[in-house]
Amino acid sequence: MTVNDDSFTSWKNREEIAESMIPVIGKLHRERDVTVLLHSRSLVNKSVVSILKTHRFARQIAGEELSVTDTLPFLQALTTLDLGPSQIDIGMLAATYAADERGLSVEEFTAEAVSGATGANKIKRGDGRDVVLYGFGRIGRLVARLLIEKAGSGNGLRLRAIVVRRGGDQDIVKRASLLRRDSIHGQFQGTITVDEAKNTIVANGNEIKVIYANDPSEVDYTAYGIKDAILIDNTGKWRDREGLSKHLRPGIDKVVLTAPGKGDVPNIVHGVNHDTIKPDEQILSCASCTTNAIVPPLKAMADEYGVLRGHVETVHSFTNDQNLLDNYHKADRRGRSAPLNMVITETGAASAVAKALPELKAPITGSSIRVPVPDVSIAILSLRLGREATRDEVLDYLRNVSLTSPLKRQIDFTTAPDAVSSDFMGSRHASIVDAGATKVDGDNAILYLWYDNEFGYSCQVIRVVQHVSGVEYPTYPAPAV
Repeated sequence: MTVNDDSFTSWKNREEIAESMIPVIGKLHRERDVTVLLHSRSLVNKSVVSILKTHRFARQIAGEELSVTDTLPFLQALTTLDLGPSQIDIGMLAATYAADERGLSVEEFTAEAVSGATGANKIKRGDGRDVVLYGFGRIGRLVARLLIEKAGSGNGLRLRAIVVRRGGDQDIVKRASLLRRDSIHGQFQGTITVDEAKNTIVANGNEIKVIYANDPSEVDYTAYGIKDAILIDNTGKWRDREGLSKHLRPGIDKVVLTAPGKGDVPNIVHGVNHDTIKPDEQILSCASCTTNAIVPPLKAMADEYGVLRGHVETVHSFTNDQNLLDNYHKADRRGRSAPLNMVITETGAASAVAKALPELKAPITGSSIRVPVPDVSIAILSLRLGREATRDEVLDYLRNVSLTSPLKRQIDFTTAPDAVSSDFMGSRHASIVDAGATKVDGDNAILYLWYDNEFGYSCQVIRVVQHVSGVEYPTYPAPAV
């Protein structure tokens, strides 16, 4: 047998193991509200090849490839436990078990590591929480995809309605088509049907009412059976408390804005300050995509090295706010053709840091350049540190943060020497540290942070909504603090 035959046989064996994992992962998710992760990446509804690629990706982070033969025993051990709703990272289970020297069996170690989600400790499964989308643009449709994907057993978030202005004939058909196909993020994973007579979109069995209204005051959500719902405003039309309060109609309990909030509206970056949300707070903001990209690594660096001052330069993909061709725009430069120009513009991300990370007293400045790509941006974060460090030290630290810290869902890490922006389309992290581009000289550090300003940000929005709804389930093994 040749070496190539050996490699192919090994691949086929691993394919067979990954195939056997799929029904186990699906059953845990549907019947117990357990999401199986691998280094913070969900394995729910993933293909055989996707599961194998996710295992291989661990090589970039941990230095060596993780095999399905390593993780399968932990997945099997989970099926023997009385699990409640939770997220369980079998990659972390395998890694922490390898470092454990007590001689426990896989079953014993797994039971101990996830004990907070078993027996008397497990969370009771709730009835779910209604969600309404106000607006159905770029972020709205991606949030809809995520809500439908995460519907799972039906005990979590339930997308009940979308509120839009009627756009003309076949409005609902055209909106469903935009949900079904996306030029950047590809096809919707599942089936979508439309009932024009009932103004309803059915996506993977989820019945979503399309409500036509020109203003929040026109809608009584209880008339559609919606109650205690979280409304996600992705229009950006209202950004202060007075404007967003218009959404607090019958059937709506809380309002989440997918843009920077103004005045006293809390700006929340999940992973950093989501635990400061007061239980009775009805209006909050998820800040901007760039704020979400820079605040987690900024917090990580401040915690370890201290930050005396910083500057962020964002090289940002163009957005619908710009013109395809030169035309009038209320801003000075955004009227110039987005696909043909680099456009200098402003960013509020630097000033927003103070809201999300008030304990950081260092002055942070910022500016932005819009460039001719449709998605994925990069933030160049230049920091003056509180102490000197080496490049290897900083990279080792950020790699560990991305693997084991409470920020591991926000911060990803790549060592790929040929990485470019399109490689990060669909990333669910708030930002990805580019190890190859990182520069450290004494007390000066420059971090290059990729981020999918559409999808990665939408994932952060969902995490905030899960938190305020009470369906943000704990992760095991618990991240290192």
